[in-house]
Amino acid sequence: MPFLFTHLNPVDQSFNHVHQNLDKIINIAAYIYSMKRITLILIVCLVSSLYSFAQINVDTAGYIKNNPQLYSLIVSKNNKVIHQQYFNGQDSTTLFNDQSLTKSVTSLLIGIAIDKGYIKSVDEKVVDFFPELKTDTDKRKQDITIRQIMNQASGFYHEGVNVGAFLYIPNPSDYVIKAPLVSEPGKIFHYNNAATHLLSVILTKSTGMDTRSFAQKFLFGPLGITNFDWKKMKDGYYDGCGLLSIRLRSADMLKIGNLVLNKGVYHHQQIVSAKWITAIINPEVTYKTEWGLDNSLYGLCWYHADYQGTKIIYALGWGGQFMFIIPSLKAVIVTNSGVADATAIKEAGVITGKLFPELVKQLKN
Repeated sequence: MPFLFTHLNPVDQSFNHVHQNLDKIINIAAYIYSMKRITLILIVCLVSSLYSFAQINVDTAGYIKNNPQLYSLIVSKNNKVIHQQYFNGQDSTTLFNDQSLTKSVTSLLIGIAIDKGYIKSVDEKVVDFFPELKTDTDKRKQDITIRQIMNQASGFYHEGVNVGAFLYIPNPSDYVIKAPLVSEPGKIFHYNNAATHLLSVILTKSTGMDTRSFAQKFLFGPLGITNFDWKKMKDGYYDGCGLLSIRLRSADMLKIGNLVLNKGVYHHQQIVSAKWITAIINPEVTYKTEWGLDNSLYGLCWYHADYQGTKIIYALGWGGQFMFIIPSLKAVIVTNSGVADATAIKEAGVITGKLFPELVKQLKN
């Protein structure tokens, strides 16, 4: 009996051969079908990607095409870059002079230092880091807080229009804390680069690391930012305010904007605590500013505006350096421009008055 079942007759063998060939044909057909599906999916993804890049179209606008001061424009939505352009000889490798965007980066570093226990809180008093203030004849200085410095309302000496003179002071941070107060601490908003630089000094004293190294370890490194420039003031501390400026690629500044948009998370890693991001997005204390977007408020080194019912958080630097974060649209916009004094105010006005409104309009569509 086993012999009968293991040796098929010619008809059975022929049938088995046809059956095997049929299986092969079915498998080949299934493979071709699956490849067609994969090809279709790839085509859809490509079309979708191309559509995303086509969402923003400002190439022909006169204030873009004929603007010798504009250097870069990058827009992301849902964490994906949907528009990237460089102008006037700049490119994706350029390290741009970010001016006072430095303040907003420093703000994130202060938050990280608080998260890690190096600084008690934003309301810690500056005297804890500058003990010489204990013997200052003006006892009001002993109650000035980190928050007041970050709000541009510390009352400390400010450089005013004498930026060049301030940069040549041998020890600018020491000069600031020893100079007479110019206003009652916490009462008056007065934009103050000189005092904001103290944040870098505080970071270094509290962490035992210079500001650049701290940033590299806890912010830039985790974000994959490897190429940047940061200069020291004459007191030996890295510039904390933007007078000498941090210099980043626009695409890396965009990463920082998306970090804030995503509540401090980048690639599933919590780089800045959600608590600190909430604090800078919804600051407890704000002051009105006379520049930037209309009716802007300032707090913790960031600007805030309600643009036609849309909440905007943004960083601003002299001459047209902007990082706009638009939570409701899950979008971030970064621009870099020239910093020449002769064109700085006009260029900032072009961006806030023409380019930004057009971008928001297209992002909403």
